[in-house]
Amino acid sequence: MKKNKFESKLSSNGPSYQPLYKQVEEYVTQLIVEQRWKPGEMLPNEFQLADEFNVSQGTVRKALNTLTVNNILERKQGVGTFVSERTSQNALYKFFPIVADGGKPELPMSETLSRKIEFATGEIAKSLDLENNEEVIVLSRKRKIDNKLCILEDIYLPKKYFDGLMEETSIPHTLYHFYQTNYHHTVQNISDSIKAILANEEDAKQLNISVNEPLLSFTRLAHSLEGKIIEYRITRCKSDNYHYLVDLM
Repeated sequence: MKKNKFESKLSSNGPSYQPLYKQVEEYVTQLIVEQRWKPGEMLPNEFQLADEFNVSQGTVRKALNTLTVNNILERKQGVGTFVSERTSQNALYKFFPIVADGGKPELPMSETLSRKIEFATGEIAKSLDLENNEEVIVLSRKRKIDNKLCILEDIYLPKKYFDGLMEETSIPHTLYHFYQTNYHHTVQNISDSIKAILANEEDAKQLNISVNEPLLSFTRLAHSLEGKIIEYRITRCKSDNYHYLVDLM
């Protein structure tokens, strides 16, 4: 019998037994995390993967279907299976939910106001699952929709996951593709918490509105494929002509 190099990963022995398709699913995810297959790269076909993992083609197909539903992979009819890329279009429809009233979703343009390193404490440390006083990179940005300034955001990133970001010459409008291509962190899921707040003096000045005008505020946690929390984001948006869109599909 052939000795398979992944045999120790895919085994039905022992108390931690999982169905083989689940083991394949988790191992393919791990190989993507380790950059064996990079964003946009095509995987071997189902027969090749079945042979490599020493499982049936049906087991591989079940695992790949789940990874496709979870947007880790993308299947192109008649072509093959590819590692998903966080393109601008992905970010627009999945990761950026603020829309102008009566308008269609569009990617906001951004301007970085500041980029600095701080020590995480309190809510920031807790949200990012960091020890107090671990270093975080803080990006403060303002954003426009249809060339109208309407959004402010502060983004907190664990420095240990983004070493080198302070030396980047520029920060793009869409960060999740940037995280993936430059730092090998693929955002797998996000959670948003939304509430109404009143504009403080600094936000009112930046947005050119009056103090205590209502704003739409949401905090976001972004998790990577490995389950690490890689981003904590606080966004404030004018509420007069904008809304938060959720597409439940």
